[in-house]
Amino acid sequence: MKTKVAIIGSGNIGTDLMIKIMRMSEVLEMGCFVGVDPESDGLKRAARLGVPITSEGIEGLLAMPDFEAIKIVFDATSAGAHEKHDRILREKGKTIIDLTPAAIGPFTIPAVNGMDNLDEVNVNMVTCGGQATIPMVAAVNRISPVIYGEIVASIASKSAGPGTRANIDEFTETTSQAIEKVGGAKRGKAIIVLNPAEPPLIMRDTVYCLVGPGADTQAIEESVQQMVTEVQSYVPGYRLKQSVQFESIGNNAPLKIPEMGDEFTGTKVSIFLEVEGAAHYLPAYAGNLDIMTSAAFRTAERIANRHHQKEAA
Repeated sequence: MKTKVAIIGSGNIGTDLMIKIMRMSEVLEMGCFVGVDPESDGLKRAARLGVPITSEGIEGLLAMPDFEAIKIVFDATSAGAHEKHDRILREKGKTIIDLTPAAIGPFTIPAVNGMDNLDEVNVNMVTCGGQATIPMVAAVNRISPVIYGEIVASIASKSAGPGTRANIDEFTETTSQAIEKVGGAKRGKAIIVLNPAEPPLIMRDTVYCLVGPGADTQAIEESVQQMVTEVQSYVPGYRLKQSVQFESIGNNAPLKIPEMGDEFTGTKVSIFLEVEGAAHYLPAYAGNLDIMTSAAFRTAERIANRHHQKEAA
């Protein structure tokens, strides 16, 4: 028996997630697609596909005749709206998967800590940049403690909708926190770049990790490769652009990091990534959106399976 889910947010992310569920899932079933603009492409597409829809937001979802049967609700709106949605849905006993940077629930990266939060009421999918880069920070950290981790996520301007643009500050803050809490870095920093190039460029990410002297570079490279393979299990277009780069930072030219308030000597690890989307609904260059929906999709399936196991026990 499939688990019924609802998606709040009829924009690019919500629509792509709906299509993934309908095409690919053996355990999830669309119960409702929720928006606020009856003319949105997402709602019109959902209606054509036979999915129950409402253009009256969370209130419309609550009024749906099949609302009680819905077990999991994805929120693909904004950080501000999610606070209200979380409060209402908790009272109704729903499990919430948050694709906004609200960070109310624990940070969840499927390749890193994807099995840890399956019993939580609300799980947060961090950000697109976090989903792409934090696995790399974690891969380095499990070999050699990361003293400082910095990520730069470059996405096509066309792939950044109103929700993304309204949440830039939350993006950097949430991602920075998750670099530390999930990636394991002592200190994290996140930067996002909206690239206006035409034709639009595919998502690119750069990850810098500073580790202590004497790091086992071969073990780090192997760990990174293993993590890439793990992420590819749910995001096939995730790949390294080149070999992992290592640079020794000596006492003669230490790095000065204002955020750390100290000089650094040791090894600088540089990882360069590319994320190509599956193009289920979004263009292939929008890997930033695809990795979010793919991570949320993987997490929802794990939660649904967990619920089924509990019911069978």
